[in-house]
Amino acid sequence: MGKTMLRKGFLTVISAGFMSGAAYAGGIERNGYNIDLLFDPSNVAVEGTATYVTPHRTYENTTNYSGVGGTDPDVRDTKDYFNGSVGVKARVVEGVDCLVDYSQPWGAHSAPGLEWTGSGENSETKINSDNYGLTCSYKFDMGKGQLRLIGGGFYQTVDGFKESLVTPAELVPGFDGTGRLDLDSDGWGWRAGVAYEIPEYAFRASLVYNSEVKLDEITGTLDMSNVSPAVVPSLGGVVWDVYGSTKMPDSIELSVQSGIAPDWLAFGSVKWTDWSQLQTIPFYLKGTDIQATSLDLFYRDGWTVTGGVGHQFTEKVSGAVSVTWDRGTSQGYGSQTDTWLFGTGVNFAATKNVDIKLSGAVGWMKSGSSGAYVYNGVTYGVENDYDFGTDFVGAISTGIKVKF
Repeated sequence: MGKTMLRKGFLTVISAGFMSGAAYAGGIERNGYNIDLLFDPSNVAVEGTATYVTPHRTYENTTNYSGVGGTDPDVRDTKDYFNGSVGVKARVVEGVDCLVDYSQPWGAHSAPGLEWTGSGENSETKINSDNYGLTCSYKFDMGKGQLRLIGGGFYQTVDGFKESLVTPAELVPGFDGTGRLDLDSDGWGWRAGVAYEIPEYAFRASLVYNSEVKLDEITGTLDMSNVSPAVVPSLGGVVWDVYGSTKMPDSIELSVQSGIAPDWLAFGSVKWTDWSQLQTIPFYLKGTDIQATSLDLFYRDGWTVTGGVGHQFTEKVSGAVSVTWDRGTSQGYGSQTDTWLFGTGVNFAATKNVDIKLSGAVGWMKSGSSGAYVYNGVTYGVENDYDFGTDFVGAISTGIKVKF
């Protein structure tokens, strides 16, 4: 293989194939961290993406812990969502590139509602994140290619809420029985990595580590104003200030791509994410060590494996297909099972300086069940068990890159 095997701009096929395939993963991951724009060969490149994801996880045969009351109709848990990112990459001096980017790496929206028998654990939960990063690399010749050293940092904010039915609705007139936990926090992280590139073969291998983000000062409120103090004397009827702490997970990803024939390229990646850090997260009344509530997740580590192939059809059009397997992070508590995604994408070089990307993915989430789970000698999830079948997930992404 020589330089003639690849046409100008061929590497843009990779991001077109990956855009939707990485949009749904375990834990509370949405798009994770992506620094692919750092490798763009242009002096300056600006890229923005938007992704719409529709996961259809549905609970079946939901019952209360006593088995009384029969079964509820099927309840859809997950909500559709948008995810966006924008980045600006610039060559600072010869061999040194820097990327400034904004992304939404984490998120979740579960809303089974108040009518199902598990509403005492969750009627609606939503998590949002904003990530602002600066990543730079230094590239120098080594052998047939170039070695790139990568380093940077990022500032991250995480917020969200959880609502549940604390007491039966209308048990006491004037109180609907619901409680709401609102939380907000922020923290810093860093990344380091290395990459080796041989441009004439479209070869690149990279290994990048992203650190954990310590959320040492989570603050918020526990709103129990809709719960009668006559029923819950210790907390009911009051909005309480609460605090807690946790960590967003660290991760490491190995990515490889290479030209395999004239105008053809293969790519793949393996990523590990330390979701097992998130077990049960207690929250305490401000100024005390009295636990008021908790977020119970009980995740295990996540693994995501992707493989695919891309083809340059013309000077302006390239495309890619990919397959992604994501290992479910639930361990008998919760509904995050293995997910398979099949993605396809196209990149259109509208002008010399503008690329337009469109991609989509369809897949399924494996069936399973959720029930009681024992952690540190305490049993969680006894208030309800439920099953779920093989469910559909779909995504569509669009993006535009302007380069100079």
